[in-house]
Amino acid sequence: MLDSKQLRTDTENVARNLARRGFVLDLAAFRSLEERRKQVQIEADRLRAERNANAKAVGMAKGKGEDASALLKRGEELTQQLASAETALTAVQAESDAWLMGLPNLLHDSVPEGRDEHANVEVRRHGTPRRFEFTPLDHVDVGAKLGGLDFEAAGRISGSRFAVLRGGIARLHRALAQFMLDLHTGDHGYQEIYAPYIVSGDALTGTGQLPKFEQDLFALKSDRALYLIPTAEVPVTNLVREQILSAEQLPMRYVAHTPCFRSEAGAAGKDTRGMIRQHQFDKVELVHVVKPADSYAALEQLTAHAEEVLKRLELPYRVLALCAGDIGFGSSKTYDLEVWLPGQGKYREISSCSNCEAFQARRMQARWRNPETGKPEPLHTLNGSGVAVGRAMVAVLENYQNADGSVTVPAALRPYMGGLELLRPI
Repeated sequence: MLDSKQLRTDTENVARNLARRGFVLDLAAFRSLEERRKQVQIEADRLRAERNANAKAVGMAKGKGEDASALLKRGEELTQQLASAETALTAVQAESDAWLMGLPNLLHDSVPEGRDEHANVEVRRHGTPRRFEFTPLDHVDVGAKLGGLDFEAAGRISGSRFAVLRGGIARLHRALAQFMLDLHTGDHGYQEIYAPYIVSGDALTGTGQLPKFEQDLFALKSDRALYLIPTAEVPVTNLVREQILSAEQLPMRYVAHTPCFRSEAGAAGKDTRGMIRQHQFDKVELVHVVKPADSYAALEQLTAHAEEVLKRLELPYRVLALCAGDIGFGSSKTYDLEVWLPGQGKYREISSCSNCEAFQARRMQARWRNPETGKPEPLHTLNGSGVAVGRAMVAVLENYQNADGSVTVPAALRPYMGGLELLRPI
């Protein structure tokens, strides 16, 4: 959520920043809403002051033995009028909050201009795509030869966009997740978190998925608003919800391996083949909670930690800075990591690393006490995949495939595979 004070005092600059995204801030609607709020606030303050003054007058009259019946009657009238004014203020404030919830985050100045993904800027590349002496297959065909990817069985159980993993491929998937957790907890110093896979609507509002992206979520049939998590970002970031942290507690760095559940409501017809876009998939998620002054250094660090996974797996990848028109709703700046998939002959996203600045913290009421001011202030939160497990498995299957249908196990994963060096076709 944006800073309402900044929105009131620097409206034109906020509007210009949001326009970089292609978002049109309805200034007339905002000013009308703000004027209504001011008028109701002024009236409530006036009535409160008059009621307080009247109460003092009652006390003074009684102290002098004077008749206070008229003052008491007026006091009752003022109490009723104030209650009505406060109800009206609550209503207009709720309307204002709902309006604010629909506004995306402000962009950092370094975010490239552009309307869509074609304007994203490549920052760097690592590794050289392998030159095959045969025509490389995509992961679906590689998995079929290994007997480890079963979309037909998943379809009978759950429908489209699900997969059953068997044997060596299931073990490879597990090995990847364990490898990533060990790397981030051991080498990078993250605290591992086991978090709920079911969260409240309030938690999703805190991280920005609600109310705007409800169609992308799987809601549960329950007597209260509960949802399957679309990403571990939601429960892990909400660990600091409604907290005031000390400067000594920061930074916080968390890592969690969870399944993720997404309806893919806007992805009809996209990536229908294979495991690139599934309703259920696993991710190892990285979350940073930091002082505002440290958040852009933290973004570079978080991105480097995600990159290290791909480096250790010896997978070619590139890093993109997302442009203004392609960046996520809650992010101020985002880097995407794209891994090379020889079966598709192109780079595909495997991680998205974002600095949300104070956007999520305001929604969650997550603060730290700034020792320089002594006052609570919003934290900055960051998140990124470190990395998507299923897509990493896809990349391993395609980049490490051999002409005979076997797949070489990357050296970094062999300790997690009982020393196995090769997945063989059935």
